[in-house]
Amino acid sequence: PLTGCCHPATQSCCCAICSPPQAENMAPIRTTYVECDQHEKAYQSQDAIFVARKRVVGAKKAKSMRYVKNVGLGIKTPSTAIEGTYVDKKCPFTGNVNIRGRILKGVVASTKMNRTIIVRRDYLHFIPKYRRYEKRHKNVAVHCSPAFSVKEGDVVTIGQCRPLSKTVRFNVVAHEPAVNVAAGKKSFRVF
Repeated sequence: PLTGCCHPATQSCCCAICSPPQAENMAPIRTTYVECDQHEKAYQSQDAIFVARKRVVGAKKAKSMRYVKNVGLGIKTPSTAIEGTYVDKKCPFTGNVNIRGRILKGVVASTKMNRTIIVRRDYLHFIPKYRRYEKRHKNVAVHCSPAFSVKEGDVVTIGQCRPLSKTVRFNVVAHEPAVNVAAGKKSFRVF
C-alpha cells in the first residue's frame, strides 16, 4: 500500500520512509543464492550466510545472500567483492578480517603464491656521520583477495590486520594499475 507521499501515477516513492536508503554507486543487493566458486576439495561457502534458509512470503526487507562489509577508514568496497562469487575468509570485504593499525603503499614485486603477494616498500635511511641518506627496501608478504586482479609492478594500498599466517600481517585494500611498466621490479619508488 502506498502512503500519502507516494506518486499514484508511477506507483513509486522517493521518500526515505517507503524506500530503503541506497548508497551512491552501490551494486544491487543479491537476494537469491548463487553458487560460490568451487576450486577446493572442501565445499566453499561464506560463514555468515545460511544457504538453506526458508524464504518468508511476506518479508518486508530482502536480506542479501552474500556477506559484504564496509572496511571503514575511507576505503571503498570494490564492486567485484559485492557482485563476485568467490569465497575468501581472509578477505577484508567478505571475510572475517578487520583492518586496523597501519595503512601503507608499495609496489607488487611477486604474485607467484596463491592469494598472497610480495609488496616492495622503498624508503630512505639517514646516516648521521655522513649526513646523507641511503636507499633501503623491505619486502612485505600481503594477502590479496580475489576482488583484486593484481600484476607485478602495480601499486597497492595495504592495511594491517591480525596475523593471517606465519608471515602475513597485511591485506590489500586498494589497487592502482601500473603506469610505468618499463621501470622494473627493483626500481626505487617512495610513496
